[in-house]
Amino acid sequence: MSEPPVTARDSSTLAAALRTEQAHLTRLYARLDTERERARRTADGAHDGAGSGGTHQARLEREVRAREAARHAARLEAVERGLCFGRLDERDGTVHYIGRTGLTDETYEPLLLDWRAPAARPFYTATPVHPGPVVRRRHLHTRGRTLTGLDDEALDLAGLDESGRRTLVGEAALLAALDRERTGRMGTAVATIQAEQDRVIRSPLRGALVVQGGPGTGKTLAALHRAAYLLFTHRAALERRGVLVIGPNPGFLRYIEEVLPALGETEVVLRTVAELLPGLAATGTDDPAAAFAKGGPWMAGVLRAAVAAHQTAPAEGLDLGEGLRVSARACAEARDAARGLRLPHNRARAFYLGTLLDALAIGQALTLGRPYDDEEAHYAPRELWERPDVRAALDPLWPRLTPQQLLERLLTDRELLASAAPEHATALLRPPGSEWTAEDVPLLDEAAELLGAEGPSAPTGQDPDELAFAQGVLTITGQTDDALLDSAALAERFRDDGPYRSTAERAAADRTWAYGHVVVDEAQELSAMAWRAVLRRVPTTSLTIVGDLAQTGSPAGARSWAETLDPHLPGRWREERLTVNYRTPEPVMALAAAVLRTAVPGHRPPESIRPGTERPRAVRVPAGGFAAALARLPVGPGTLGVIAPDALATELDALTVADAKGLEFDAVVVVEPAALAPRDLYVALTRTTRSLTLLHHRPLPPELAGLL
Repeated sequence: MSEPPVTARDSSTLAAALRTEQAHLTRLYARLDTERERARRTADGAHDGAGSGGTHQARLEREVRAREAARHAARLEAVERGLCFGRLDERDGTVHYIGRTGLTDETYEPLLLDWRAPAARPFYTATPVHPGPVVRRRHLHTRGRTLTGLDDEALDLAGLDESGRRTLVGEAALLAALDRERTGRMGTAVATIQAEQDRVIRSPLRGALVVQGGPGTGKTLAALHRAAYLLFTHRAALERRGVLVIGPNPGFLRYIEEVLPALGETEVVLRTVAELLPGLAATGTDDPAAAFAKGGPWMAGVLRAAVAAHQTAPAEGLDLGEGLRVSARACAEARDAARGLRLPHNRARAFYLGTLLDALAIGQALTLGRPYDDEEAHYAPRELWERPDVRAALDPLWPRLTPQQLLERLLTDRELLASAAPEHATALLRPPGSEWTAEDVPLLDEAAELLGAEGPSAPTGQDPDELAFAQGVLTITGQTDDALLDSAALAERFRDDGPYRSTAERAAADRTWAYGHVVVDEAQELSAMAWRAVLRRVPTTSLTIVGDLAQTGSPAGARSWAETLDPHLPGRWREERLTVNYRTPEPVMALAAAVLRTAVPGHRPPESIRPGTERPRAVRVPAGGFAAALARLPVGPGTLGVIAPDALATELDALTVADAKGLEFDAVVVVEPAALAPRDLYVALTRTTRSLTLLHHRPLPPELAGLL
């Protein structure tokens, strides 16, 4: 073990260190400005046409140059705040500065190491017991471009010379970060990543990684930093596909939205499950019985049955007069043949109706005594389809459907539900015209897969030369099997004279986009149907799955990771556990642990390392007095979260437990704890970083009463 760190003996030592580090910081920002201006000029000049010519090759080169320059400029814009946050001093005298991106000088000598680079890893993993080559780790605190403070950790005091010992300053950065007030936005906290989290961050890309961790263990922070690390390490594979981050609620997404851009990554889409379908607003809510029924794996079969119910063959056959007849057997054979194609419903519709039209045309020709030759076969079915009576007879047999039409019919049709979902029909039935809910979105996504478009998409007005050239580009670059690109889409992209759209912007507008990596936070809340929707968006099954089984609140959520993931990812997922709670003060965690013993017997809570200076307090209020009690509570510094049961949340302008998931506040007020289910109470108690107040009219739950 090394000796305790030696602190600076006087203010002049700190002042000298600040001057030295400020000079280097100023140099880094000057270099950032130069690189940023160069990237902007390249992006702006790529489309000016100067010297580019009009050939397809020139357009391709111009597009690639503009896109890469725009991405580079966006990444450099994003790292303005907190550009450099650390320094490593090694035993041989080597000094590395650590930051949110990498920078070199004019001769390509490194000025700043990207935090994801292998050489930067000791900044997070070195300890006094295992320092490796590191003798000192220095944390730099900045506001804008100004250095405001330093914290040193002497990891190997014996390795420091006398000059190095004399220049040690500050305190350990982690506890300083823990004492900082919350701002309503998650800090990137790169400088305080601990070894337990670093193991998660640098886990290999392949397969699904489950990060199981209790409240305050930094699992969200680790997952987002892992996304940034993977984008850095596997940029060629991930940047053109992007990363999707799925969170539990819009408030959570606002809370984390600055993290990845601040780490230099902009090709990221943030969504809740309710927002996975572009252009759809899911604003309704389901009761627990309906949520459970909609989330179960059986709904995939229910939807298939609902689609099949719209694929009919008339039992009596077709007889429209004038010889326009098709037997019942022929209708059934045509329907079965269309199903046998295993195409989506709307794609198979053309085959089924075409088969029936052919049969009608043949019958008509025989009646009229004329030959049914190739010319007749080409024109007669089309002419029949133009007749209103023919179209009215055939269209309902295999109708064109949208996902919304299919699900609306299913959920409002008592007979269809009784046939397709007899065990859950009562829970699923709802009035026509009801608002879409978050639980409907995975069902609509499943329906979209089952229905498909009516036929293969074909851009209109596409230049054949452009199509041929684009196909050649895909062949040369080895992307002919890329799910994101086809020749038409690539050619259209080169023709687009509109504003540049990033990967994230294009992905967010496309339901069928295949992402390179997906992060799912509060993953214990996802139903089996939601998992099907998520995995549809990441064919490589490269995921970071973040959650805590003890906090599951959804009726259709997870009770075990194996039970949840094995049906979808058999043998393709692994688990890491985070065990240290950096958020919740020890006195509050004692209350939460007592609740957890009731909520999930046998589940071990994380160990809190915050001693806490304020004991939790309970305030009893008269009936109907919660609003007045909230108004009288003293408001301290930092953020305040008021969490209430669903029945009171709107009245008090408070958060529900579902709203609060994934968030943290300096002070938390929990209203009427006895009205919350034990798991929800556990979540509510662990949102605070400093103080906890319980407002109650009913007696407190026994787990809390004995500890307050």
